[in-house]
Amino acid sequence: MTTANEVVNGTASPAPKVSYASDQEVRWCPGCGDYSILKQVESVLVQQGKPKEDIVFISGIGCSSRFPYYLDTYGLHGIHGRAPAIASGLRSVRPDLSVWMITGDGDALSIGGNHIIHLLRRNVDLNVLLFNNEIYGLTKGQYSPTSPEGAITRSTPMGSVDHPFNPLALCKGADATFIARSMDRDVKHLREMLLRADAHRGTSLLEIYQNCNVFNDGAFEVFTEKATKAANTLFVEHGKPLVFAGGTKGIRLDGMTPVIADLTDGTHTSDDLWIHDERDSFKASLLVRLFDDPRKEGALPRPFGVFYVNDRHTHETKLNAQMALAKQQKGEGDLDALLRGEQVWTIG
Repeated sequence: MTTANEVVNGTASPAPKVSYASDQEVRWCPGCGDYSILKQVESVLVQQGKPKEDIVFISGIGCSSRFPYYLDTYGLHGIHGRAPAIASGLRSVRPDLSVWMITGDGDALSIGGNHIIHLLRRNVDLNVLLFNNEIYGLTKGQYSPTSPEGAITRSTPMGSVDHPFNPLALCKGADATFIARSMDRDVKHLREMLLRADAHRGTSLLEIYQNCNVFNDGAFEVFTEKATKAANTLFVEHGKPLVFAGGTKGIRLDGMTPVIADLTDGTHTSDDLWIHDERDSFKASLLVRLFDDPRKEGALPRPFGVFYVNDRHTHETKLNAQMALAKQQKGEGDLDALLRGEQVWTIG
């Protein structure tokens, strides 16, 4: 690895960029959205230039969870739904590492649902990339916790009768300190969200809409295709009004109900619109619920961007501070004494 500038013809030339791609063959279905996400994660790692040995990718089970194989960093392919436990433990004892957790809608929100909510409330300083394709892709097309009602899948041939999770509403309810959404086919926005997530101190949760072109193709095409994207997507930015459809429409609050405002007929201007504030917890709860079916007439657009940020002490910061205090006050400690406790009694 070149670490210094080389001199060519008497002038300094930049050192070649380090590649974070591993030597493993990437084995996803041709056309899978995971390729795009992998590429953008690699580009962020190159931009940041962190040493490979300081980066760890941890995953559970699923198509997305093959990620650690394809990056030339440290990594661990865990078991279904348990990546949060592994990642939490690692980050707690090695706060010097950059820890990324890769998961999917099935891995994180079904068998791993209990683990993900406690990771979020503890606020362990790591990045969670939640790939949401609204299907179980690896196990061949069963409906998942995010599949919409009525979804025709291998396990629901007559349509799913389950009500789906809203992933970001769930995360907001678990007191996540960073909540954002992007999509595989908007690479510029995805890269921006990855950088924002990694810059956050605490658990960052980035939901990524990811197309499964085999078992759920086109699930998000209304948000990605040129003909429909502008009218159905809302990209939120801190301190700016919520506008979409090329600036012809916006979102205003009627009381506390979000409604669409037409900015072309003179009825409303940008001054009437909802101004996005990443640190407004109450409005963030409304924003993650802008979840209407875009096929319905008059439906609200789907928001993308950073919804909520909260600077709260991380789990490992408080844990290590407590350990240092205990060592200062009581020395190395006595495990036997701890187990016996201060209250004892005699039986018989």
